[in-house]
Amino acid sequence: MMLTFEDFPPGHFGTFGPRHVTREEILGFAAEFDPQPMHLDEELASRSMLKGLSGSGWHLCSIMMRMMVDGFVGRSASLGSPGVNEVRWLAPLRPGDDLTLDVEVTEARVSRSRPGTGIVMFKSVVSNAAGQALCEMVSPIIMARRKAEQAG
Repeated sequence: MMLTFEDFPPGHFGTFGPRHVTREEILGFAAEFDPQPMHLDEELASRSMLKGLSGSGWHLCSIMMRMMVDGFVGRSASLGSPGVNEVRWLAPLRPGDDLTLDVEVTEARVSRSRPGTGIVMFKSVVSNAAGQALCEMVSPIIMARRKAEQAG
């Protein structure tokens, strides 16, 4: 079933995961995209303010996006996003973490300029198995509306 604008009323939308993160995955992402010591070197990371090897915040955002696509965006009438309004890294991503993503719709409104679409504002929070929030992201997605006659 294709999810359209009408399927995203404000409130809790869903929980997705878990998604296991390995040490090798953290090291591989960091080596290619964010080669800082706290993401690549366990000894240096242990002396950093993070007190141990941690995944890049950008890696965590990429995992969140994958979880969103697998969870609902991939079966929605998404027309893309104008960007991300806010990203906050709250705690380190660690090797062995099992991640869960909670998604809330904070706002849903019909587009004034393109009434055949709506803008859905999502607040997504990814947490580890202990329930500690690691990252939160606020982002809009433009969604097609269910019926063309609703556009008129």
